[in-house]
Amino acid sequence: MPNSKSSPSRRWTVIAAGLLIAALTLVVTYTNRSAFLSPLAVVVISAIGLAAVLLQLRFRRDLTNAVHAPVWLNVLGVLFALPALFADFLRLGSQFSELMALGAVGCFGISSVIVLDAIRKHRTVSK
Repeated sequence: MPNSKSSPSRRWTVIAAGLLIAALTLVVTYTNRSAFLSPLAVVVISAIGLAAVLLQLRFRRDLTNAVHAPVWLNVLGVLFALPALFADFLRLGSQFSELMALGAVGCFGISSVIVLDAIRKHRTVSK
C-alpha cells in the first residue's frame, strides 16, 4: 500500500507522462510519412524526449537537490535547433540544416543520458 506522501508525486508523474504521450501521438498522427525524413521532425521528437526526462526530474521529490540537468548543454541544443528550424527562412543549405539538427539531437540526447545516469546512481546510493 503506497504511503500518502508518494501518491501526489506519482499522480503528477503519470499525468505528465500521459501528456507527453499525447504530444507524441499528435506529432505522429498529423504528420505525413515524408515529413519524418525532415531534420526538424527529429529535433521535435528529441525535444519531447528531453522534456520527458526533465519532467521526471521535476516531479521526483527525492531528487530535488541531488540531480541537475546540464543547462549549458540544453542551451547549446536549442542554439543548434534554431538554425534547423528556420533553415528555409534563412536560406541555409540542407546539409547545414541536417548538421544543426544532428547537433541538437546529440545535445538533447547527451543531456538526457547525464540526467538518467544521475537518477540511477542516486537510486543505488539511497537503497
